[in-house]
Amino acid sequence: MTVRVRFAPSPTGMFHVGGARSALQNWIYAKQQGGVFVLRIEDTDAARNKPEWTEGILSALDWIGISRGSYEGPYFQSENAGEHRAAATRLYESGRAYYCDCTREDVQARTGSQYQGYDGYHRDRGLGPGPGHALRFRTPDEGVTVVVDLIRGEPTFENKLIEDFVIARGDGSPVFLLANVVDDMTMGITHVIRAEEHLPNTPKQQLLWDALGVKPPVWAHVPVVVNEKRQKLSKRRDKVALEAYRDEGYLAGAMRNYLMLLGWAPSGDREIVPWLVIEDEFRLDEVNPSPAFFDEKKLRAFNGEYIRALPVAEFVEACQPWLTGTGTIAPPPWQPDEFDADAFAAVAPLAQTRIAVLSEIVPNVDFLFLASPMIDEAAWTKTMKDGSGELLDAAVTAFEALESWDAESLKSTLEAVGAERGLKLGKTQAPVRVAVTGRTVGLPLFESLEVLGRERTLTRIRAARLRLP
Repeated sequence: MTVRVRFAPSPTGMFHVGGARSALQNWIYAKQQGGVFVLRIEDTDAARNKPEWTEGILSALDWIGISRGSYEGPYFQSENAGEHRAAATRLYESGRAYYCDCTREDVQARTGSQYQGYDGYHRDRGLGPGPGHALRFRTPDEGVTVVVDLIRGEPTFENKLIEDFVIARGDGSPVFLLANVVDDMTMGITHVIRAEEHLPNTPKQQLLWDALGVKPPVWAHVPVVVNEKRQKLSKRRDKVALEAYRDEGYLAGAMRNYLMLLGWAPSGDREIVPWLVIEDEFRLDEVNPSPAFFDEKKLRAFNGEYIRALPVAEFVEACQPWLTGTGTIAPPPWQPDEFDADAFAAVAPLAQTRIAVLSEIVPNVDFLFLASPMIDEAAWTKTMKDGSGELLDAAVTAFEALESWDAESLKSTLEAVGAERGLKLGKTQAPVRVAVTGRTVGLPLFESLEVLGRERTLTRIRAARLRLP
């Protein structure tokens, strides 16, 4: 039997990091088993679906390494509507489903307002199809439904506690439960690897598989992803869009590595490991069923490690979208003709050790490409104390006399300026840094001044001096 797994997102918003985790797990499992990864877009919610969300899914999968052309699909659930309706008809004609026109108010009137499920009122009343008649599955009254799950063992559900659930709406359109099952049958899906939140639906879907005469797939429900308060990650409350992390400057390799650690760990005392190791060592039955904490601080630290591990040339290339802007990344504050590729290449190794996400490259290097620095007023107030004017005057005089404009000469010269005033280098260089870069923190100062050049450095220090008494 060829293993066939599927990833079935809905195009109703940005691509959720939890969905990306599930996609990667399906992808790896298919590769390990010599199987097939199927992409199915569940697009039957016409009111919320948008073509741009579908494209967003495809581009996000591309970014994390599930590239177009390497999987089967994408299929679209809406294209299988005929099969969904045919299955609903089969279930009705075989007596496994019946029509019902009860409203929620009807049920509450019969059973009391505290009753939370359907009471089976129309089970044997012979109501036929018609406008407003929903089709309900006839759940067995006795026995249990056992879900064999690679991660959770064998969760068992008493059939009498499963209400007769709706499988087709009053307009005849099948609901998610039935459409999902029929699509998996049609596509020959053998293993369903998905988030824990779908586990309550699984006994219902397994009953549908049985009623349609097909052996259910192997189930694997991976742990829910939660925030620091142990709440399920929410689009309304948490930062969950994979595209947002991509556009902030997280590397695909770091994101893939981190996502795979949500509920699983490689061998040894390691977390940052090559992707090929993850592909080789990942095992579904080793996934921890407990909720997995999505720690953005830890992800950020991961990303910093991945950035520092890049060859410098690859780092320079990776920074380009933030140095120029793209359709989803804002352009930098300088004009295109102000950018100096050689100057950036000179400071890139310095910046590479100091940033955790690629978008941080802009505030680290903008002083090189702007006509004048963007002054952080809080930094200015904090740094430009009494005596700063005289210190800047002395720095200009000393720098003007330099024969060689290099980092070592600049450092020793400014050290001497400070020593004459009883100041250590840290106190001496702070006003110069703010005058030249606009900030109190950034790249190593003297290497930055070397790249910026004598004329621009002196012009900025003089301009800052004019702002002081």
